[in-house]
Amino acid sequence: MQHRICLIEDDPIIGEALSGRLDFEGFACDWYRDGKSARRGLDQRRYSVVVSDINLPDTSGEELFRDLVDSGKVLAPFIFITGYGAIDQAVRLLKLGAHDYVTKPFNVAELIGKIRGLCERQLLAANATPRLGISTSMRNIEGLLPRLSASRSAVLISGESGVGKEEVARALHRAADAEGKTPFVAVNCGAIPENLIESELFGHEKGAFTGAERERRGVFEQADSGSLFLDEIGEMPPSMQVKLLRAIQDRAVVRVGGATPHKLDIRLICATHHDLKAMVEQGDFREDLYYRIHVIHLHVPPLRERQEDILWLAALFLDQRASSGEARRMLTADAERALTRYPWPGNVRELQHCIERASVLSLTPLLNAENLFGASGALPAETDTLTQPLSDHLQECERAYIRRALSECGGRIADTAALLGISRKNLWEKMRKLGMAEN
Repeated sequence: MQHRICLIEDDPIIGEALSGRLDFEGFACDWYRDGKSARRGLDQRRYSVVVSDINLPDTSGEELFRDLVDSGKVLAPFIFITGYGAIDQAVRLLKLGAHDYVTKPFNVAELIGKIRGLCERQLLAANATPRLGISTSMRNIEGLLPRLSASRSAVLISGESGVGKEEVARALHRAADAEGKTPFVAVNCGAIPENLIESELFGHEKGAFTGAERERRGVFEQADSGSLFLDEIGEMPPSMQVKLLRAIQDRAVVRVGGATPHKLDIRLICATHHDLKAMVEQGDFREDLYYRIHVIHLHVPPLRERQEDILWLAALFLDQRASSGEARRMLTADAERALTRYPWPGNVRELQHCIERASVLSLTPLLNAENLFGASGALPAETDTLTQPLSDHLQECERAYIRRALSECGGRIADTAALLGISRKNLWEKMRKLGMAEN
């Protein structure tokens, strides 16, 4: 696999030297001389690494990077080239999510080493067994987690109810603590009565209110040194939003009835199914709190937009039930067709409950469409399929077959291509043609 590098450099001497060296080292290199052309290239092509000068003729590398981050686009690792006087700016970019920087005059061999290391890690990640899904969108999120885990920046996860936002949060925590030595504390902000939420978050001292017979640590203190996941942050009462903002700003909490601040070191992860920006405009959510928790944004698409994950998740849920001691169940071909054609308004949570219900009620090891969805089987009427043009029907069959192969191979492209008897390049071409992969 040849990695493609995006080089953004207006200096003709540095640009020509670097692009030539990258070509010599076996990389494909696209050299852009200004921010406008670079942005156009980044929108159109996928790169393994971006190397950008901070000073560009029409903009700055920082402005370009901020614009890309704000757009929500999944970015390749950025390495910035900076002069000695702009190191503070480079450090600021690292906090925003950039990977690294080098100062002029820099060692070209060292820069090539950084680029090669990033490419090798991406290759390992691409061949690793996925934990969140095999669709392009979920693999992109999973690929970001190692970089995010190195930072304590706040992360906001958005998406419809049931898409798996907590699973993404847990995966981020695992990426930061593979040995499981630090706590992961999750709390649903919408499930706590308003009169108890301050005590739940920040704790209370003995005698702070009626019933407070002993001191209690809140979830912020429980998550110290680890990760705190505030689910449905959009349900936070307005009266608590200002107190939450202060706790995030100060990295400290004061228990109810107390006066001593308790300093904390936590990774804050928030999630919502609401449009928080719209809530800010309507006055239902504090703008300053929004920007505090919206440092890094991950959007989890609904299950209907990542159909490749449906059979992979179904197999995962069946494996989990089998590992807990239940008899192993298998899906029939009509069950798989029914699962992939159903729109899943309840997303992953609905799929999990569907598999659980069918497993409990089925009298045989094989689960068919009727076990999953009742008599209707969630399949379109037979006459509906006959209205399809033959080419569309063949594409649908090919798409479903590739999804099944991807699921059986854990999303690994090389193994899937071998199973299908085609080359990796041919598989990628087919997936692009069928709308199963990003351009």
